[in-house]
Amino acid sequence: MENKLFLYNTLSRKKEEFQPINPNHVGLYVCGPTVYGDPHLGHTRPAITFDILFRYLKHSGFKVRYVRNITDVGHLESDGDVGEDKIAKKARLEELEPMEVVQYYTDRYHSYMDELNVLKPSIEPRASGHIIEQLQIVEDILEKGLAYESNGSVYFDVEKYNKDHNYGALSGRNIDDLLSTTRELDGQTEKRNSFDFALWKKAAPEHIMRWPSRFSDGFPGWHLECSAMSAKYLGTEFDIHGGGMDLLFPHHECEIAQSTVCNGHTPARYWMHNNMITIDGQKMGKSLGNFITLEQMFSGEHEKLEQAYSPMTVRFFIMQAHYRSTLDFSNEALQASQKGMERLLEAYGNMDKLTASDASSFNVQEISDKCYNALNDDLNTPILIAHLFDAVKNINSMLAGSATLIDADLETLKQLMNNMVVDILGLTVDTNGNSSGNDELLSETINLLLNLRIDAKANKDWTTADKIRNELQALGVTIKDTKEGFEWSVK
Repeated sequence: MENKLFLYNTLSRKKEEFQPINPNHVGLYVCGPTVYGDPHLGHTRPAITFDILFRYLKHSGFKVRYVRNITDVGHLESDGDVGEDKIAKKARLEELEPMEVVQYYTDRYHSYMDELNVLKPSIEPRASGHIIEQLQIVEDILEKGLAYESNGSVYFDVEKYNKDHNYGALSGRNIDDLLSTTRELDGQTEKRNSFDFALWKKAAPEHIMRWPSRFSDGFPGWHLECSAMSAKYLGTEFDIHGGGMDLLFPHHECEIAQSTVCNGHTPARYWMHNNMITIDGQKMGKSLGNFITLEQMFSGEHEKLEQAYSPMTVRFFIMQAHYRSTLDFSNEALQASQKGMERLLEAYGNMDKLTASDASSFNVQEISDKCYNALNDDLNTPILIAHLFDAVKNINSMLAGSATLIDADLETLKQLMNNMVVDILGLTVDTNGNSSGNDELLSETINLLLNLRIDAKANKDWTTADKIRNELQALGVTIKDTKEGFEWSVK
């Protein structure tokens, strides 16, 4: 797999060599959040998974247009096109305008993504800003006979579509199984089949979010927004469509059906899906009420948490499992991630202390090849991290004087560690090799106290100097006095 990127394509159910439509440009579309509540730990998985893909594609020399949408209308409480709009419900309960809810939680989402060092997408469109484009798709599907009107709503005719196409190509669902296992839903008699999905829904009198159309005052179906916005910003055929495994059916299946009717082909060549974070053996999610928000993760204020975890610890924890594998929450796993990350970042920070020798005692190029091969093998971050810890062992051996590198190999090692740790894995580090983000204030505070300790020692105020040292050590700060002043690290 050397020099070639292989990605697992959910549509073909196998790893395929990545070959973009345009050799130098990549179109990437990822389903973003529905903004009606604070992001939780489960929301970090797709954000970080596709952030690493985005970073690696750019590192590999591609120009990437990364589109990540914001869902701010049409996502009902049930996938069966019933229930209240999630944002409208939040607005009603909090006595706010729906767009106040959208703006508040969008800002919160962005703030947490910044703390996790998730790069901003190239374009971040909102569903409510693309009603015209969505209505055009509804008209197109109606004109081609694959949708029908019913009481002011418009539904996609899945059974008719399946006569010439394969509804279930992505998820592996069989329409005959759907026919035999689904039953008519209460209040859904306007559908021909219970698995038909809404393209346009007539708004009930109490429904706040509504737009005029020739069918009714209503709102678009949830699945429609991604078809409309991906086509507008990436074209009717683009390279990669990503999202969580929970979106595979019905959301992405419906996207494929809509786009196939309109354009004659699926919208994306490669479909990538990250698996779930589980807690006590169940998927973490708002519907089950078993989620931990990022605010709680960073503060430690949740009954399941033994301590607070920094944004970089959470990011490193996410990368401990391959993105297609489940990842189970536990304090033990998070604490192990924290220790591993600190060890990695400490070695990264110590590279400036390394000096070249007249011989190399280990093969840097072999480590580099293994790191890139891990990334090229469907973004295998656990294997990549294992190879980086091999590099850490060698860095520590060099510090101890038991390993050496010639100048060219040392520069290769430094570049490799910067490429992997900072550019691709996206870990932020300060001058001490500690994770930054929320830790920036902590770093500045510790440096301030240790500088005050130096002043106290210069003034022979040993009581104050000892008190600062003892208090910091009690908080887990390891201090080492040097000729230049001091070095410190956090346990």
